[in-house]
Amino acid sequence: MTVNTPLCFRGKSILAPMVRVGTLPMRLLALDYGADIVYCEELIDIKMLQCKRVVNGKYNVLDTVDFVAPNERIVFRTCERERHCVMFQMGSADAERALAVAKLVESDVAGIDINMGCPKEYSTKGGMGAALLSDPDKIESILTTLVKGICKPVTCKIRILPSVEDTVNLVKRIEKTGVAAIAVHGRNKEERPQHPVHCDVIKAISEAVSIPVIANGGSHDFIKEYMDIETFQKATAASSVMIARAAMWNPSVFRKEGLFPLKKVMQDYIKYAVRYDNHYTNTKYCLCQMLREQLETTQGKKLHAAQSTQEICEVFEMADFYEETTTVFTAKKTSLETKVQDEDDQMHDPDVIKMAVRFDKREYPPQITPKMYLLEWCRKEKHPQPVYETIQRPLDRLFSSVVTVAEQKYKSTLWDKSKKLAEQAAAIVCLRTLGVPEGKLCEGENNLINKRRREDQECLNNRDHGDDGAEPSHKKANFIEGASEINVPEM
Repeated sequence: MTVNTPLCFRGKSILAPMVRVGTLPMRLLALDYGADIVYCEELIDIKMLQCKRVVNGKYNVLDTVDFVAPNERIVFRTCERERHCVMFQMGSADAERALAVAKLVESDVAGIDINMGCPKEYSTKGGMGAALLSDPDKIESILTTLVKGICKPVTCKIRILPSVEDTVNLVKRIEKTGVAAIAVHGRNKEERPQHPVHCDVIKAISEAVSIPVIANGGSHDFIKEYMDIETFQKATAASSVMIARAAMWNPSVFRKEGLFPLKKVMQDYIKYAVRYDNHYTNTKYCLCQMLREQLETTQGKKLHAAQSTQEICEVFEMADFYEETTTVFTAKKTSLETKVQDEDDQMHDPDVIKMAVRFDKREYPPQITPKMYLLEWCRKEKHPQPVYETIQRPLDRLFSSVVTVAEQKYKSTLWDKSKKLAEQAAAIVCLRTLGVPEGKLCEGENNLINKRRREDQECLNNRDHGDDGAEPSHKKANFIEGASEINVPEM
């Protein structure tokens, strides 16, 4: 049995939590360059509680653990590489909600951090972030609940208060909750990066408490490269240093050997973005933060215009890498999907007729579908209406449908992203097994289209004669009469 060593917060170089920047590619790159601990971007408790934990690794393509919102958006993605050094930063103003989220992610992260310093409205409007600084009772409640409720270390990140005395008193109260460390941004909530960082206040805090103090806010005044990290640490007497903007501009600031050229850093970042299927808008945002004053160059303008990960790769001369990586992923996914689907199929009724097909609406005329053709064939043959039974696989939330026609069941072995697509695929399997046309454009004359055109014309004629009661044909798509007009073979 492997015993995990508790995370240590002394003598560490740490990637700070940064909204939109602290996603998986940036965290992994910072670790590669020498960061000891990485914080994810602040994630709001209410949004996290809506998420499902999905282990991507069943298909072994990304090998990630994803927390997926109801709209399919990935709110938090992590992987084994960072599990023992990633801190999950949460925005919360409620102790029980914070604990529920902590329990949700606890097994996938190294610790939990509560944001008590962000001055932006998206964080403070719900009483979170810097808004907590004026409510020490709530701070104590949240942190105490977390420390008692989970096994992983708990930390918090604050800004300083208007007076040194008030700040030290707050930190001493925080220390009593049992947190493992406290990160201090050496500015108050009204101050911005252009204001000097108050090293003296961080130093006073460091000298007043026994828990590790993590100094933050030195990018503007101190930190330009690795050797500056130690300078900032000595100026604040802190146990560790947390870096935000200097790492956002060039994460190789964590390298003891010195900074890498920006081109290499950006290419290294893109490799992780492609490898872990990072959304292209987030990838583009992070790259723009690195380019900074170079955004007006030809390369910067091309990056700004990019509308996909592939186009971003082309901007940075990485088109071949993109093609090679996506080809490998596609082949791997197809192979493993087939294996999983075969396993799934063995668990179901062996009498079901199966084919590996998908419905592509581009192959069919507008408003014509295989389900419509199957319904018409059943009516012509005087069979009961097709019956569809659809299930959703919990692991990846994909759908599979079985259609029963004349007491025989049919299904596609490929799982689809929606119930409707799965049903259409099942209908295709049935039609192809029966040798019945399914309505594709390549099948030539489409009598169902001709029929509907006649119905539309009749509707227009009725309106011309003052009959507003005629029902448009598109509302009758699943209830078309006169099946004898459709050219389907006799069985």
